[in-house]
Amino acid sequence: MNKNEETIHRFYKAFQQLDYATMQSCYHPEAVFNDPAFGLLDAGYTNAMWQMLCTRAKNFNLTYGNIQLLDEEYSTCNWNATYLFSSTGRRVHNKIKAYMRFKDGLIIEHTEAFNFYKWTRMALGLPGFLFGWSNFMHRKIQKRARAGLVKFMETN
Repeated sequence: MNKNEETIHRFYKAFQQLDYATMQSCYHPEAVFNDPAFGLLDAGYTNAMWQMLCTRAKNFNLTYGNIQLLDEEYSTCNWNATYLFSSTGRRVHNKIKAYMRFKDGLIIEHTEAFNFYKWTRMALGLPGFLFGWSNFMHRKIQKRARAGLVKFMETN
């Protein structure tokens, strides 16, 4: 197992335990993160996001696998998370594809892709079904997620 694959395992095993400190240690100091819910985050916001998500997680379960080392820098893997969405208390089962770039054995770029419309339907119910496909709803959710992250960072 090479160093990048070891980092992926360390990251997701820590995530399974909601151990945000170990997750944060897997990132390069100049890392960036991007996903449909939060958008593009720098390293400081990324670390705070994982802390927020781990400390707020309810009925959380995570599995991961299908790690593919594409070359010396790039890897992908699949992971599934089931949890209660904190804003609505609704059960979510999200299937995610992670794309990672490594530098010095640490994650320097991390992008996650998932079906955002499917996620909104699970997380929000009827409003997600009716409007989750729209750019308006996507921007609204991203704005709310970022505002929640900023508030979390101010209080922690």
